[in-house]
Amino acid sequence: MKNLLIRQTVKVDSWISVSGFEFQTVEVQLDEEVTLKCSNISSHPSQTDWFKVINRTKPSCIAAMYGSQGKASFCDGFRNGKFNMSSNNTSVFLKITQVDLSDVGLYFCGFYVNKHTVISNAVELRIQGKLPGNTHVMSIVLSGVTGLFAVVVIVLVLKILNLQTGKNCCIVVPPLIS
Repeated sequence: MKNLLIRQTVKVDSWISVSGFEFQTVEVQLDEEVTLKCSNISSHPSQTDWFKVINRTKPSCIAAMYGSQGKASFCDGFRNGKFNMSSNNTSVFLKITQVDLSDVGLYFCGFYVNKHTVISNAVELRIQGKLPGNTHVMSIVLSGVTGLFAVVVIVLVLKILNLQTGKNCCIVVPPLIS
């Protein structure tokens, strides 16, 4: 697990801030479970939210909880029992069971403090080891395309060199006059 601690405060549109932001990369095997951890930055009970970034652009709500003893409420698309949110006084957790490729991505948690959502942690979830199915086929196809591209480049370079030296490699047949 890699950790990167960013020690600065950033405000975006006066409603989201990042303070003492911690970034982690977590790798897990397919079909295993993983628990993502978020440091509790609030000194008293507050709303905590877990989000996932979808398609690198859209943050999507996973779950929300009020206080360390509260019950998590899950957002649309995440009510399938695969996710579990829990908390203690120092941390908030998001447990993901039977991890699959659709779970890969960037997760972050935030706390609603003083009328602002404060982002505390971000976790990039990756799959460890070999990927199943068509990834081997894709690498073969990409290797073939790369090889074909290399042949085309070599042929074009040879043609350019022949044109620069003025030597023709081929016999030119004069046009037929009728």
